[in-house]
Amino acid sequence: MEQLNWQKVYSVNQRYLAEIIKGVLAEHHIECLILDKKDSAYGFGEVEVYTIKDNVVKALHIIQKYDL
Repeated sequence: MEQLNWQKVYSVNQRYLAEIIKGVLAEHHIECLILDKKDSAYGFGEVEVYTIKDNVVKALHIIQKYDL
């Protein structure tokens, strides 16, 4: 099985915004995942969106195009 190299394409404080990004990328057939690095007790930290390295440029273009 081929190992995928995941790269971060977006980082935000609110999880719902990361979910919106994930949905937009999914509409464009870009596989992605969310990594929640927020501290549950204090609420600080980031929620990050990752995609495989082959889709990074396309994902960043879509995020910029939609001003997300």
